[in-house]
Amino acid sequence: MPSQFSPRRKAWFAAALATSLLAGPALAQSPMSATAPPPKFPAMPAASGARPAADMQAVLDAQASLGGKPVELLTPAQARLQPSPTDGVKTVLMKQGKSTVPDPAVVTRELPYGAHPQQIARIYMPAVKPSSAMPVIVYYHGGGWVIADIDTYDASARQLSLGAEAVVVSSHYRQAPEDMFPASHDDAYAAYVWAVENSGELNGDAARMAIAGESAGANLAANVAIMARDAKITQPLHQLLVYPIAGNDMTTPSYVENADAAPLGKADMAWFVDHAFAAEEDAADPRINLVDRDDLSGLPPATLITAQIDPLRSESIAYGEALMAAGGKVEMNNYDGVTHEFFGMGSVVPQAVEAMTFATTNLKAALAK
Repeated sequence: MPSQFSPRRKAWFAAALATSLLAGPALAQSPMSATAPPPKFPAMPAASGARPAADMQAVLDAQASLGGKPVELLTPAQARLQPSPTDGVKTVLMKQGKSTVPDPAVVTRELPYGAHPQQIARIYMPAVKPSSAMPVIVYYHGGGWVIADIDTYDASARQLSLGAEAVVVSSHYRQAPEDMFPASHDDAYAAYVWAVENSGELNGDAARMAIAGESAGANLAANVAIMARDAKITQPLHQLLVYPIAGNDMTTPSYVENADAAPLGKADMAWFVDHAFAAEEDAADPRINLVDRDDLSGLPPATLITAQIDPLRSESIAYGEALMAAGGKVEMNNYDGVTHEFFGMGSVVPQAVEAMTFATTNLKAALAK
């Protein structure tokens, strides 16, 4: 076991010890047995002293109550089975006596965009279809290129479709460590090309394309914009980047402030890097270290969303500034009192409603005929 522990890992071990002591001798004899439920640990506030707003904290507490472990203690296979922030949202909704059934105002179906089992897209569109073709948004979920899937981020894609009145192509992709970098980036581009070529079958308009993503998925979206420009294919008219991974520096102000934040802290990001890349130097690849690129001109306008309690905040803002320095149009909003992963939590977190409205308003304007 590693000799250096993050504060969150220490907190988890302390919680495990406290649980075993309070439970009495019978439980204390086998706290780490294969069948024993993992002890719960409290959601940690940001190290900067910034605390999540009450609604955001309720989600973090609900996720923690489900018994997940710090990701740095797990293998990728184990991490994929852990309770997610989405599970925290559902737990809050159930406590409030509200439905967790997806909004029926949006209908879905799944289609492959490639031969690999993970090259699958879920197509979202408003249940009440317009008489003419709709704009198309190709969306990429987060998860550090290692965990999560289109189910985890269903709420974001569903809300984008409804709010932007568009077809949303939520694209899964090959993940590490089974398929290391740049497999996910190759798949993201392939999904975009597929969406353009098959837009007619989706009741979509290939002349009104946009791209969107969250976290690692926002990095994929940013790269698709660059690749589409370089390949001189159909260009997206807009890019929605929600707290993108845009650099490889883990000493930025937001990393320092939020080193032990939940649900994403510095140790979590280090774990993703360890599992996503075959070699450490791959994290310096320009597809990851977007902030240092010198070829950012000629890209579509961007909407960029960040969260106060997020280690990725500084690099996300730096990427927005780099796009503007290259002559691009960027609208950026930072949301206080919320953490990484807040964007799709509009059913329980008011700031998520504000962020989604900001995003869909800009998308609708960009994609209007």
